[in-house]
Amino acid sequence: MNFNLPFIPGRPEKPRSSGLTMVMDKGLSLRQAEDLCEVAAEYTDFVKLGFGTGLLTPRLKEKIKLYQAAGIRPYFGGTLFEAFVARNMFDDYRKFIADSGVETAEVSDGVLPIEHDKKCQYITDLAKDFEIFSEVGTKLRGKEISNAEWVSWMKSELEAGAWKVIAEARESGNMGIYQEDGSANSQLIMDIKKEINTEHILWEAPLKSQQVWFIKLLGSNVNLGNISETEVIPLETLRRGLRGDTLLSFLP
Repeated sequence: MNFNLPFIPGRPEKPRSSGLTMVMDKGLSLRQAEDLCEVAAEYTDFVKLGFGTGLLTPRLKEKIKLYQAAGIRPYFGGTLFEAFVARNMFDDYRKFIADSGVETAEVSDGVLPIEHDKKCQYITDLAKDFEIFSEVGTKLRGKEISNAEWVSWMKSELEAGAWKVIAEARESGNMGIYQEDGSANSQLIMDIKKEINTEHILWEAPLKSQQVWFIKLLGSNVNLGNISETEVIPLETLRRGLRGDTLLSFLP
């Protein structure tokens, strides 16, 4: 910090396992990625190369090495995993991510129907070589998942070898753990919180109101994802009580 104000919440040093910030890269250029690293590498733990952009991004390996040199862990979005699995090309997916140089992988079934036991087997297989995020929730409007299923699937995916489970919200922030208006599905979140250590969960929270809600519920070191590259430092001010929404939250 540029001045040592008292009563600022502490943050774990990187590499950390709590207080994670995951940024969504939806097609940044190398120069934009350099700017992100220059300004916000200290506050960024993971960068997700969103959806299937990993197949279209020019100079992909250069970008991955750029992030890694800045202490940021890049990985490919779960939609890319689903695109390979839908074509019965799981082994090709494993080879593609290994050749790309990433050390983290995401397993999801947000669009592609995958039997849950089979999804857990994918997690177990990939966990032998990669740190695994597994995403729970659907990207399809109208597909209902009960609160009990959310809890059960998160537990079984952690047991299968996932390092963290991601609570789905999409980049729009109006699916999964949120209502259509972007407000939190508080009953679902409380049911999850009662059953699972929240340190093992990364909550997708692309909107400021969602970030504020989770920080007030779970504290500065809640794991948050799908953050825009321009919102990393603004999010950090929320975590530290340096923005109006949380200014009074951490004072004695």
